[in-house]
Order: sequence, then C-alpha cells, then structure tokens
Amino acid sequence: MVKDNANIRPQKKRDILNLALSVIIIILLNYICSFVFYRFDLTSEKRFSLTPGSIQLAKDLDDVVFVKIYLDGDFPGAPGFKRLRDATKELLDEFRAYSGDNIEYEFVDPNAITDKKQRGQLYEQLDKKGLRATNLEVKGEKGVSQQIIFPGAIVTFKGRELPWQLLNTQTGVDPNEQLNNSVQALEYEFSNTIRRLNKGLKPRVAFIDGQREIDSLQIADVALSLSEYYDIERVTINSQLKRLDGLKAVIIARPDSAFDEKDKFIIDQYIMNGGNVLWLIDPVYVSYDSLRKSAATLGLENELNLKDQLFKYGVRINANLIQDLQCSAIPVNKALVGQQPRFELMPWFFSPLIIPTEQHPIVKNLDLIKFDFVSSIDTIKTENVRKTILLKSSRYTKVVNSPVRINLAMVNIRPDENQFRKSFQPVAVLLEGKFESLYKNRIPPSIAKDSAIGFKETGKPAKIIVVSDGDVIRNNVDRNGQPMPLGYDVYTRRMYGNKNFILNCVNWLCDDSGLMSARARDIKLRMLNKKKIVAERVKWQVINTSLPVIFIVILGVVLYFIRKRKYAS
Repeated sequence: MVKDNANIRPQKKRDILNLALSVIIIILLNYICSFVFYRFDLTSEKRFSLTPGSIQLAKDLDDVVFVKIYLDGDFPGAPGFKRLRDATKELLDEFRAYSGDNIEYEFVDPNAITDKKQRGQLYEQLDKKGLRATNLEVKGEKGVSQQIIFPGAIVTFKGRELPWQLLNTQTGVDPNEQLNNSVQALEYEFSNTIRRLNKGLKPRVAFIDGQREIDSLQIADVALSLSEYYDIERVTINSQLKRLDGLKAVIIARPDSAFDEKDKFIIDQYIMNGGNVLWLIDPVYVSYDSLRKSAATLGLENELNLKDQLFKYGVRINANLIQDLQCSAIPVNKALVGQQPRFELMPWFFSPLIIPTEQHPIVKNLDLIKFDFVSSIDTIKTENVRKTILLKSSRYTKVVNSPVRINLAMVNIRPDENQFRKSFQPVAVLLEGKFESLYKNRIPPSIAKDSAIGFKETGKPAKIIVVSDGDVIRNNVDRNGQPMPLGYDVYTRRMYGNKNFILNCVNWLCDDSGLMSARARDIKLRMLNKKKIVAERVKWQVINTSLPVIFIVILGVVLYFIRKRKYAS
C-alpha cells in the first residue's frame, strides 16, 4: 500500500506541472495573438472577406460611422429579406473588426411601432431621406396582406448622413436573384457611401467644352451626383497645351462639331501621361427639332475628326444606327384627322433598352439602360491594350447605315423579325493599357524633342471608355426649366440605370483605392430543388431525425463494451 502511495505522489506532481505549463502556454499564446490580427474565411467565394480597398477604407476611418438599418423584424414568407438582413450584419461586423470599433450600427423595425400615426410619420421621414419602400406580401390566417418594409439604412459620419439602399431592384430579374445581387453589392454600396460622406481632397474631373457639347442644364443631374466624389469643372481646351493637367478624368459628352488637330493633340498627350477619358459620341447626327416639327428627319454622319484617334486607341464607331425590338416607347397620335388627339405609347426601335449582361464591375447588376440613336462599335487589334465589351444590344437587332431616313410613322409598321438578325452589337467598350500616340512619327522633330511640349510616343497606363451615344448622359428638362433625374423617361414614367452607369464609368476611370473591385464579387445563390423537396420529403426527414439518434446509441454501446473490457481485468 505504501508503494502505491509512493507512485501516486510523483504522478500527481507531473499532472499539476503539466496543467500549469498548459495554462502558461495558453496565456502566452493569447498574449502573442493580441498583437496579430487575422480572420479566416473558409467559403469558396470568400463571402465573409472584404476586398483590400474596403479594408484600407475601414482602417483609415478617423471617426465613428453610425449605421441605422431599417430592416428588422419578422418577414413571413420572405426568407430572402432575412438573408439580406443577416448579410448586412455580417458585413458591418467585418468592417468593425478592421476599423478599430469605428463602425456602430443599430437595427430598427419600423413596423414594431403600434401607433399608426407615428409609424406613418416615420415612413414619411425615411422616404424624404431617400429610402425606397417595398411592399411585402404576408400570408396570414385572414388571407394575404401587405406589409411595408424599408430595406435600407441611414449612414451618419461627422454630422453628415446619406441613405444606403440595401435592395437593388432590376427589371425582369427573378426576386431571389435580385436579393442575391443585393447581397453581392453590399460591400461596394457601403464603401461607396462612406466614401461620399468622407470629405477629403477630391480628384478633379472635367467636362470638355468647345465643340458644342451637351450644355450644363442637360447634364446637371449627373454632375450633381459626381460632385459628391469629385470637383467638377467645365474646361475649354482652346489649344492650351497644359489645359488638362491635374485632371483625374475628362468627359467628352456628345460633341457636335469637329475637333481641330491642336485640341486632339492635347487630348492625346493627356492620355499618354496617364489621363482617363469617357467618350460619349454620336457618330450619326439626328435633329430632334426636325423630328418634333415634321415627324421626319434624316440621320447623317457626324464628322467629328475623331475616327483616326479612336482607331489608334483600339475602337471604331460605325456611322450607322441600331434598331432593337427591345426598346422604349414614345407617344403617337392615333386619332383621325379632325378628331381630338389620342396619344398611345408605341415601341420606338431607335431607343434600345440595353440589359447589362457582362460581369464587369461597371455594369454588373445594373438595371436597364436607355439609349437614343445609338451606333455599333468595332474593336481593333492593338498591342498592350485590353478591351472589354461593357454593353451590347439584344438578340433582335437591326443595323441601318447612314444616311438613315427616320419617320415617326414607322411605329405603325409591323416589324419583320427576319430583318433583326444583327444580334448583340457592342455599344460601350472599355480600353485599358498603354496606348500609342496618334502623332507618333507624324510631327516634326523640333516639336517631338521640345522639352516644353514633352511629347510622348507611348503612354503610361490609362483607361478609356467609349460609348456610341451621347444622349446616355443627357437628362430631360421640365417645363419650368429644371433638370429631371438622369434615366427618367417622361413617356413611360420609369427610371432607367443611366445615372448609375455613368457614375460607375467615372468611378472606374478614377478609382485608385480598388473599391470598384467589390462590385465584381460573385456570391452563388444555392437554391434548394423544390421538386426534390416535395418528392423526397419523408426520406430526408427520417435521415435527419433518426440517423443522429442511431449514431449516438451505437457510440454509447461501443464505449460501454470498451470500458467494461478495460476495467474487468
């Protein structure tokens, strides 16, 4: 017996020592890990990881960002909204981890307010702040009822606040897919909202004047939106060599007269020095006044003296017009002569509605974009330049070369679908890389070697976007002379995605922080097979309820016999 006690004491000491060492090691590991920050994301698409641009944005926050989310409560029959709410919380937690607790948030359920008057006042306030309401069908004992929800948030930073719309609606897209696209866009939309709130030194962006471009009133809406990110100017080059210096990007919006060679040279050298350009060009001129007055006009080639320059960079805008069966509508008087006017909306094939189908961040998940008198674009093989088609016409497209006879009476003619076989014509192209100057080997040596001019034959990395329709950026003006929202169609009374498209184009041209890469994220929507759910329901219920119990029982029996054999001896 004494011998057994003698063996127990050293064993006991070893156990106590091992325990003490384990505790010390755990404490040391925790202390060391407190200086090392790392988060693990084991999902295939890295859905719980922020992009480098968003991480840097969170780390650079010098004050608290407060987010009030109005998407909470029960959503009977709408699990997609629960998923959107949970994804929003996960995103904010991720931002909070990198921001040093400079992200604070609160979830609010507007429908939890029992007083109808107070609830209505809150609805009105949220609407004024820019949050869009959504009607949710709720199935209850008394049948189907409507519940108003606000899938959005108000973000406050340094005394300023902006709306953050969580749900991105898209025409003709399945609701489940819309919710999935909204989850994908959460990071970019939130980063973008913080970026707009954070008033720092803004990059300079200029609209070019001098060739009868679109006037200030017709680009007022998009200019106002761009001013939240950039200092917006209107610049006339007028042969001034350094006129574009310091600009992050320039926008050439529907010029109506030819560029002279001096201005082309200045734009060319601006690109060679790393400048970025958004070209919005009408290769075919259509007189809107003639169309309104006489209901007929002629579309003629618009000679802008830009063909050689754009060709050198990698694109050719063709002198034609696209007709598309997927189009907007215009009002046409269907009354007989002498009767009261009776207007009906009729399809207008010269106003294509382009559905963004490419996965590039500029156009990914955008709503329909409305064009007017748009032309096709060809890409040219160019070294060191990467070309990306951003937008294409639909499958049912017809191409008409200039000169084009345009008459409003065309709406009364039933289209022959066999003529609409020129499918998927490019109308917007992104060019990225090191461009070669149009004036390489074309200017005298005295100019090429002049240090004051600083001529470059090959440029620094730059970006160019070419869109074959200048009207895509033009907003309508109401009777009081006030600009209307860009993308609003006065005839159909619906909003199109023109503004978001232009904003994304300029953001991509100016983006140094990589925030636009967040739009490229692709989170897969893994839907259950509804047919299998119905056909194999009992089978999976038995598997999920019985197998765990059977496994535990078998494990218990095995452990019992092992223990019995061990201690029986």
